[in-house]
Amino acid sequence: MFGLFKKKTEKEKLMSKYKNLKKMAYEQSKINRRESDRLEYQAQEILNKIDEIEKSESKD
Repeated sequence: MFGLFKKKTEKEKLMSKYKNLKKMAYEQSKINRRESDRLEYQAQEILNKIDEIEKSESKD
């Protein structure tokens, strides 16, 4: 109940996008391999951003 109005952190938003892209890439892999590869690349870029955020959090 108390977390109902809690805003998502940048890391949580990126993780949600990452999961969505991975799901879409999997679905496209059965239909269009080029599109699947493009989505996988985008997901990897988001994962790199998440890693950067985690590294900066651990330094603080």
